Amino acid sequence: MKEKILIIEDEEPLLRLFANELTRHSFECIEAKNGKKGLAIALREHPDLILLDVVMPKMDGMTMLEKLRSDTWGSTVPVMILT
Repeated sequence: MKEKILIIEDEEPLLRLFANELTRHSFECIEAKNGKKGLAIALREHPDLILLDVVMPKMDGMTMLEKLRSDTWGSTVPVMILT
């Protein structure tokens, strides 16, 4: 089974770059363009890793991370912050 990575990034060129490269290395990628959607996807899909941008519309990355960490599953998922 492929490891699943959620990429939360509002800048399309960066989102495409990360997704293309990770997919090329056999990871399954899920994408979100804002923190609100990213949080919903994370809690539903339970990815193995989250790549999280800080500055985004609708919900910034730090607020999203705070909400994610309040969830039982979300409190342990690895998150890499993108700046």
